[in-house]
Amino acid sequence: MRTFKNDRFLRALARKPVDRTPVWMMRQAGRYLPEYRASRAKAGDFMSLCRNAELCCEVTLQPLDRYPGLDTAILFSDILTIPDAMGLGLRFVEGEGPVFDRPLRDAASIAALPIPDPEGELRYVMDAVRTIRNALGDRCPLIGFAGSPWTLATYMVEGKGGQEFARIKRMRFEAPELLRQLLDKLVQATTLYLDAQACAGADALMVFDTWGGVLDHAGYRQFSLEPMQRIVNALKARHPQIPVMLFTKNGGQQLEAMAATGCDALGLDWTTDLGEARARVGSKVALQGNLDPLCLLGTPEVIRAEVATVLASYGPGPGHIFNLGHGITPEVNPDHAGAMIEAVVQLSPRYHQVV
Repeated sequence: MRTFKNDRFLRALARKPVDRTPVWMMRQAGRYLPEYRASRAKAGDFMSLCRNAELCCEVTLQPLDRYPGLDTAILFSDILTIPDAMGLGLRFVEGEGPVFDRPLRDAASIAALPIPDPEGELRYVMDAVRTIRNALGDRCPLIGFAGSPWTLATYMVEGKGGQEFARIKRMRFEAPELLRQLLDKLVQATTLYLDAQACAGADALMVFDTWGGVLDHAGYRQFSLEPMQRIVNALKARHPQIPVMLFTKNGGQQLEAMAATGCDALGLDWTTDLGEARARVGSKVALQGNLDPLCLLGTPEVIRAEVATVLASYGPGPGHIFNLGHGITPEVNPDHAGAMIEAVVQLSPRYHQVV
């Protein structure tokens, strides 16, 4: 295990005492930062940026340099790197987001999907992890991540992000075995991908289940949680010392089942009360979250008050990592993100005083 000058994040994941609540932000390197936009312009486009290890390192470190209160770095990449490496033709359309030129439409296209080699087709991600890890030194930990199999499947079948998810839900109800075949491939690919990130230098791993919350209760257990359970099992067998975090957007009703996977922490979106979540899962896992990202559009005074509410909701003791309930949005003033971080730094020590 590496040692760090700042290990609050890892200590909180292990539910050990800390001097204050650690803080980081989902999408903390992104379009709200002018320095990020300059780096992306230098790269030419988003995927060119993702494929350039030096620029990935540059943008990963930008928020740490701007906000000294941040306690961890997260790899700059995208959750759709795996399906892109499977040959679906990923591109990003301005105002529309990710689009696949060759979405999955039949059993033959699913059967033909290759399992990408993390040090082959996805070598650019591993090179970025190694470059960032080397640049960070002992400054702080680095989070690696992937999308959940269900979330990747939704994009691959729908062809883009969406709100109705008619194609993937039709598959779920009319051809569940075909969906399981797709998810099995994605479990295998995602496990290899996260394992390789750990080997390349990631100190914690996170699975983003962006669309798990659109499933019904039984569907979530079968098609979202069970694949994530298999990934957690495999990673824990290979890297027992590396914490694994799960985040399901709109998954507050599933916390007990998520905590039973053996993961180390659960990310919460802003629709779940942090204190109630803590009461439900007890000391099984750490909790991460869960300020509404759009709170950062408010004044610094409003942001500080909302930070205080989140901290008070969790209450005293270890096991809380402050974060947004989802990713920071591009229109946020960087100074407002700084106000949030400063509020956590200033207000959270009282919850960690040893009596």
